[in-house]
Amino acid sequence: MKNLIVQIRQERGIRQDELAKMLGVSRQTISSLENGRYDPSILLAHKIAKLFGMSIEEVFLFEEEEK
Repeated sequence: MKNLIVQIRQERGIRQDELAKMLGVSRQTISSLENGRYDPSILLAHKIAKLFGMSIEEVFLFEEEEK
């Protein structure tokens, strides 16, 4: 799953460690999310979207798997 966390965070002038503290996660978690190495739980995705004042769909880009 792709996301726009890094772009949104940078547009708002928020550092990774600041975002991590706001969400109650580690900076490494934010880094992994931004690099696509980690897909968040639905709860974390909701917290991120709410913090940014956006919907989950605006932050996270869901791609259907090909069969």
